[in-house]
Amino acid sequence: MRESDIDVVVFDILGTLVDEPGGLKAGIRAALPVSDEAAVEELLAVWQGHVEHEQRRIAQGDRPYAPSEVIDAEAARQVGGSVGLTDPAALARPATASRCLPPWEDSVAGLDRLAGRFPVLGLSNAGRPALSRLNAHAGLRRHQVLSGEAVLAYKPAPDIYQLALDTAGCPPERVLMVAAHAWDLRAAQAAGMRTAYVRRPAGDPPTRADAFDGQFDGLAPLARALTATTR
Repeated sequence: MRESDIDVVVFDILGTLVDEPGGLKAGIRAALPVSDEAAVEELLAVWQGHVEHEQRRIAQGDRPYAPSEVIDAEAARQVGGSVGLTDPAALARPATASRCLPPWEDSVAGLDRLAGRFPVLGLSNAGRPALSRLNAHAGLRRHQVLSGEAVLAYKPAPDIYQLALDTAGCPPERVLMVAAHAWDLRAAQAAGMRTAYVRRPAGDPPTRADAFDGQFDGLAPLARALTATTR
């Protein structure tokens, strides 16, 4: 995969550019009366299970679209209820934890390098208000950030990848989708996009059946690979 093959780079955000599990666990620890790490992991699993279940219901047409802020608030109530916490003010803190997720250590520098050579888009299931706060908190440089809220869908719905392609304004094979989630990249491949897997501690790794255009141990080697040659 060469720089000359790519016109636009599209990044998944949650889990790929920011440490979503780590940030959510920090929010849980700060707001809920738990200190044992195993208990925090269990509460994180409750949170993630609710989000995945509700996004799946929306994809199947069993629930009208609801933005990520609504689903996060529901997840916070479930997590709080499991430890006997029901006070709305106390639950507000974990509900907004997804707005202040920490970037991975190579995200800021890697994005800066790529954004100097390509238009860089973010593509996320997070709602617009959450993305604006997340960008400010993490200090991530992108030219535009796209939310599935614009098409009332969650990835891996095809409409979301088409949103990125429409925004990119070039043929799908000239657009590179970067993610730490193989399921995300498979959907991007189905839309005709090029794909690059970036390994993260909590990502969804490829299987032997996956044939992505590139696989990298982090954002730094991806940035080096794409900017090593001149156009």
